[in-house]
Amino acid sequence: MSGRDRAATPASRPGPEAAARRDVGLLFATRVLRMFGYGFLAVVLVLYLTAIGLSGAEVGLLLGLTLLGDAGVSLWLTTHADRMGRRRVLVAGAALMLLAGVAFTATSLLPVLLVAATLGVISPSGNEVGPFLAVEQASLSQLVPNRGRTQLFGWYQLAGSFATAAGTLAGGAVAQAALAGGAQPADAYRVVIIGYALVGIALGALFLLVSPRVEVPSTDVRDDTIARRLGLHRSRGVVLRLSLLFALDAFAGGFAIQSFIAFWFHQRFGVDPAALGAVLAGANILAGFSALAAGRLAARFGLVNTMVFTHLPSNVLLALVPFMPTLPLAVACLLARFAISQMDVPTRQSYTMAIVEPDERSAAAGVTGIARSLGVAAAPLIAGPLFATAALASVPFVISGGLKVVYDLLLYRSFRQLREPEETPTR
Repeated sequence: MSGRDRAATPASRPGPEAAARRDVGLLFATRVLRMFGYGFLAVVLVLYLTAIGLSGAEVGLLLGLTLLGDAGVSLWLTTHADRMGRRRVLVAGAALMLLAGVAFTATSLLPVLLVAATLGVISPSGNEVGPFLAVEQASLSQLVPNRGRTQLFGWYQLAGSFATAAGTLAGGAVAQAALAGGAQPADAYRVVIIGYALVGIALGALFLLVSPRVEVPSTDVRDDTIARRLGLHRSRGVVLRLSLLFALDAFAGGFAIQSFIAFWFHQRFGVDPAALGAVLAGANILAGFSALAAGRLAARFGLVNTMVFTHLPSNVLLALVPFMPTLPLAVACLLARFAISQMDVPTRQSYTMAIVEPDERSAAAGVTGIARSLGVAAAPLIAGPLFATAALASVPFVISGGLKVVYDLLLYRSFRQLREPEETPTR
């Protein structure tokens, strides 16, 4: 029996099906709670950092180190997760999320914030950071049959997008209410960051309820020397090639993370925090539905084709956002972009899981995820000063869209012949 066949058997046994469904439900709940927290924070994070006196260059440095530090910590955790225990890694990630939230709440000193940003888990983009996504994907792949994985990842992405949307709405509303009540901007935004720290506590409690079924069966764990090779064995080469491409895509995306988008709309059109939250909420809802559609498209056309040919037009729309002359047109262009932008996410995740062995899954998702974190970490160092300069504030959108188009073309050229083993497209 192959490693992939063994990975499917736990969910197919009649007895443990209810336990598997319970674990899937818990992992969806942690995804929802975490993404709510990320969205809650993203709408005010750059506004908060500027309100406490940081310059555009300092904000860019801080956000860059936030993502860079996350990459380093997450790389170690995810490449060891299949051997030291997936649940332990998830609880550790929740603790790091709490650490970052407390530090950002407690001080405005840049050196302290830099340390907290490097060691903690905090999301300036509203997107996934930390070890969570990689380990949860590997755990879900352990719990469900292989053919159901892409569709499940689509629902997983949809749940996260809706949660992020709810978080941005809530974060904007809380900040706006505090401002309306007479709070100074920094104090109003700090309330939101306190909420983010509380999410870390709740997240850790939920991870403690997950059962051992999410762990790699002992028969699938290779020699411990694998840990010295990023947790990979047979699939090392292909994972590293994917990682380089994913890093390029993430670097491009780092020029237009949600915190920067919110700041741009605030500076260009004077949009208040509550309205910013509503715009980003709508964007994330549309992104969630686009991810859900990915499963059906992938079943017909294949994962790589779905990744590339849904991603290309969304990148053109992103580059066009700053050229819209009015707020309604800019919002419409942004929402149109998000309506098709996330179909590549569950397909990308499922493709990575499909081409590696079960005991490589956490590591493969982790290494590709870390590559994305490293890529996106570099972009704010450049984008921060650009967004802070009125004459150059539109440039990051163009850079982001253009580089993403290059990524799509390279991905198609490199991987169109490497089909996923169990999801051969039908015509």
